Amino acid sequence: MTFAGLATFASIFLIGSMLLTWVVLNYLRRKAILDMPNHRSSHAVPTPRGGGLAVTPLLIVLVAVVFVFNGVSDIGDWLMLAACAGLGLLSWLDDRHDLSAAKRFALQFVAVIIGMLALDKPVLGGLVPIWLDHVLVVLAWVWFINLFNFMDGIDGITGVEAGSIGLGIFVLALFVPLPQFIGLGYIGLGILAIMIGFLIWNWHPAKLFLGDVGSIPLGFILGWLLLKVASEGAWTIALILPSYYLFDATFTLIKRALRREKIWQAHREHFYQKATQRGFSHAWVSLMILVSNLILIGVCFAQSDTPDWMRVIAALIVVLGLVGMMVRMPVRETRGT
Repeated sequence: MTFAGLATFASIFLIGSMLLTWVVLNYLRRKAILDMPNHRSSHAVPTPRGGGLAVTPLLIVLVAVVFVFNGVSDIGDWLMLAACAGLGLLSWLDDRHDLSAAKRFALQFVAVIIGMLALDKPVLGGLVPIWLDHVLVVLAWVWFINLFNFMDGIDGITGVEAGSIGLGIFVLALFVPLPQFIGLGYIGLGILAIMIGFLIWNWHPAKLFLGDVGSIPLGFILGWLLLKVASEGAWTIALILPSYYLFDATFTLIKRALRREKIWQAHREHFYQKATQRGFSHAWVSLMILVSNLILIGVCFAQSDTPDWMRVIAALIVVLGLVGMMVRMPVRETRGT
């Protein structure tokens, strides 16, 4: 696809996301579907929740268009996309009626097991028996879905993270223009465009929140994309691109689990939340994450002869540097909300 074609492709999804999010925002306001502040919230005023009603359909359309454009006929790929749609419906019900954690996790496992049909190669490259590869991938994918949901706690953060991952996968397709990466690159570019359109409404101070109806399917599709990248041999890139989210969510989960707390309950212990508690605005913290993600993309593609282990160490240094800034920044008198 030419530069003009890529620009047109991205523009369609950016404008579509901006306009559809506006339509959804007005619907949520009319129906008074609001996220009410509480002691665990990072916002202070009732805010419409359910922006995923715009993001998730566009995400499904995006992947379907790329599948059709690339002549994808494998039933497994289409079943994966159907599982994503099912997760979106389940998550909207959860947003409205608070489904039990057991039901949510059970149905997420079902969706991921179906999604495995869209992975035609071992993700771990034959390092373990194929049955163990499948088990580990299912567990990792379910965890990724939930960490994406857990981390969606301040204005702009998930749009920044998802857009950064999409950008990274698009850059991969540019640097390594092999058939197995080109289709994924289009999806990455589309996700970047959709997230920019959504961020117009979700940037601080947010006019609406994504909700589970957005964060859960988004985590599902991004998880699939990263696993596909890993299965094609680019496991380092698949690990580095989401490394801040992986580190923050996993570290916080382990800490809460060791204290025997209910890890699925909302809280304010993530590193990005500590930064807002120190008085920094949602916009400032999200920008810090954006800059760090851009550096991580640079780590992925700088100096092609750099060993993978050195890239991983460099990425860890970037993430630890970001975390250190979040917890060591001087406290501001006016707290960002």
